[in-house]
Amino acid sequence: MGKIIMGVMGPGANASETDLQNAYQLGQLIAQEGWVLLTGGRNAGVMDAANKGAKAANGLTVGILPNNDTNNISEAVDIAIVTDMGNARNNINVLSSNVVIACGMGAGTASEVALALKGNKQVILLTDSEESKLFFRSLSADNIFIAKTAKAAIKIVKELLTH
Repeated sequence: MGKIIMGVMGPGANASETDLQNAYQLGQLIAQEGWVLLTGGRNAGVMDAANKGAKAANGLTVGILPNNDTNNISEAVDIAIVTDMGNARNNINVLSSNVVIACGMGAGTASEVALALKGNKQVILLTDSEESKLFFRSLSADNIFIAKTAKAAIKIVKELLTH
């Protein structure tokens, strides 16, 4: 097996301060494990915070961009994959990840979680949204895991990767 790719998905412009803090810490922890971070690649919200966290810990980052505009790439993305596919790139994000961590929740993040579940991927929800937790657990109780902190999310990932 090649390098482990951890997908961190979350809101862009509408990310909360808690989402941003969690994303930054997730990026750091992912890099410290030697895993590759995969995000939506833009310089907004969870994507940007996770990439900056990973770079602060000397990690490798991949950004799957929704359009062909390279002006909005996070400065902390090492490898930018330009898709010009809009939201269809969400499928690439989740299917290219060994495990997906949804940090926060919004419409785009919800679509990524749904696509991940449809692709039989394991998803960790790191969100305060009780509605989201209930909904996604109702769709796939076997592939949805709940974490309250970034450290707890990484602990779950480690357990999933050993099974």
